[in-house]
Amino acid sequence: MNNKIIILKLVFFGFLVSNSLAQEKHKIFPFPVSVFELDNGLKVVGIDYDSPGIVAYYTIVRTGSRNEVEPGFSGYAHFFEHMMFRGTEKYSTEEYNAVIKRMGADSNAFTTDDWTAYHIVASADALETIMDIESDRFLNLKYTQDDFRTEAGAILGEYNLNFSNPFLVLTEKLHDIAFTTHSYKHTTIGLLEDIRNMGNNYDYSLQFYDRYYRPENCIVVVVGDFQQSKLKNLAEQYYGNWERGNFKPDVPVEPPQTKEMTARVSWRNRTIPYILIGYHAPAFSDTNIEMPAMDILSQLLFSQNSPLFQKLFVREQVVDVLQGGAVDHRDPPLFEIVVRVTKPDQVEYVRDAIFAEIETRKTTPIDPQTLSETKSFMRYSFAMGMNNPNNIATTIGHYLQLTEDPETVNRVYELYGRVTAEDIMNVAKKYFAVENRSVVILTYGGN
Repeated sequence: MNNKIIILKLVFFGFLVSNSLAQEKHKIFPFPVSVFELDNGLKVVGIDYDSPGIVAYYTIVRTGSRNEVEPGFSGYAHFFEHMMFRGTEKYSTEEYNAVIKRMGADSNAFTTDDWTAYHIVASADALETIMDIESDRFLNLKYTQDDFRTEAGAILGEYNLNFSNPFLVLTEKLHDIAFTTHSYKHTTIGLLEDIRNMGNNYDYSLQFYDRYYRPENCIVVVVGDFQQSKLKNLAEQYYGNWERGNFKPDVPVEPPQTKEMTARVSWRNRTIPYILIGYHAPAFSDTNIEMPAMDILSQLLFSQNSPLFQKLFVREQVVDVLQGGAVDHRDPPLFEIVVRVTKPDQVEYVRDAIFAEIETRKTTPIDPQTLSETKSFMRYSFAMGMNNPNNIATTIGHYLQLTEDPETVNRVYELYGRVTAEDIMNVAKKYFAVENRSVVILTYGGN
């Protein structure tokens, strides 16, 4: 599975049983879940987990770079990941940080294509304090034009730092040539020209905050040691006055790709070659077998036990990185294959070997034992990851941002157990066509 993926896909399969109590017991997500919604549309999800004295508190904003549909204004979802720590009249930046420090809490945030998450792990007896400071910044964020320009400059610095890594340059180029219309065309951090101009768009930033930081677009998730009745009362107390919005972005639909797209990137510093390959993949669904079939296909193609990995990495040693997969997205994303080739004269050989293995998967069914073992491996990967409140909150948050329904995790993973060898061949044929492919190769170009 692709190790660069911000959110690791955790896969676990329930057993089909006839007794309804047994079905409940063997759900993939094994922890008790409660959901309630405030009058303003804010959903609150509580998950009871045996972590005495500890809670994880996530605020999920169902907004990422996908929402940046207006030309010239990419990067604002990521920008607000920064600005949300700028403080309010009640809690300045310094006061907010002081409260976090007194609680001994771990606090941070992240942004993806589809969502932004703000998270705190702290003592359970600090739950009301957490809800006080978090609700305050979501309802009452305040920053000056100087604050805005300062943070815009910091984001430009972050962009420059990130793009000293050739892989991120490759990713930006791949998305640019693979997408023509959808906002997945630009990466989460945004386009360089937009970031350079960001400091001049203070008024637009206020509009972005007003559009998306609204209760109907957010979900609060609490995992660990808490009382459900207290959680509901606190939610109503601290979030009840948050005014509902009504903005909905008009995200354009990406048309089908009709021909292979290729590009080459010349890197100014010494590096061994990289290959990045993208195929348009299915959007997330908890009813369609294609997405889980493609996940299993990624394991069959790129896991350390796969024939391709054994050939190129272990025996021939012509690559030192070989990974592939697709992250769940609300709209059709890319299935991305990343390869680092050990020598410049082996690039075409490695690329063609990957293409040949993909062609094999279109016509050669995986044997039942290998398919069963692959599913088992994925099952235990899930089980081992669900071992603390923060991991549980991240996992359920991922599915909540996709559908707003915590039962999604159970529905979708039941699909994994039903994937057949024929399903895998079908998705390989449908999505891994030459005309659906984009390829970017990066090589050293000298000084």
